[in-house]
Amino acid sequence: MDTIVGWLAGYVTAFISFAGYLGVALLMGIESCNVPVPSELILPFAGFLASTGRFNLIDVVLVGTIGQTLGSLVSYYIGKHAMDSRLLFWVSKEKKEWLHQWFEKYGEGTAFFSRLMPGVRTFISLPAGAAKMNVIRFTVYSALGCLIWSSVLAYAGFVLGQNWSEVEEYTKYLDAVVVIGVLVMAVVFLWRRRENFIK
Repeated sequence: MDTIVGWLAGYVTAFISFAGYLGVALLMGIESCNVPVPSELILPFAGFLASTGRFNLIDVVLVGTIGQTLGSLVSYYIGKHAMDSRLLFWVSKEKKEWLHQWFEKYGEGTAFFSRLMPGVRTFISLPAGAAKMNVIRFTVYSALGCLIWSSVLAYAGFVLGQNWSEVEEYTKYLDAVVVIGVLVMAVVFLWRRRENFIK
């Protein structure tokens, strides 16, 4: 691990060792509130502790999912409040309408699949709230995506054991692919909608 990640990993592991399952849930909730505390450190370490018998793997997955889901709801309501209070004053009426239509039509898939995308998974709650996506549908599909994400990372830490930190190294490559993909889609979208965006 590099210096910054190693420093962060030290605090994450110390907090989880002290706070147990509650620490896992709190850290995952904080990450889902868009604070840069990577789940790629939290869940694999908790999975490693499960391999030693200190934690139960299923419980790790459940508390990780609950923490992420609750944190996502906090971000959802931040996005909703920002739109309601007109904090996003620079967003035109046309763009707000497009955002609303997108989540009305593709909200379930967006909420679900975004949870499986490193680098962007924690930020989707803000536009979902701003678009006033049905909060029950948002919660259900977000939780399902979070369940898969928690299961994969926790199980990886369980299997790797003391080498749990290698999970974070592998996800860096996935992060890069996702970021590039999102940027390409954004450029294509903006190009196709360029006439609307200059109004």
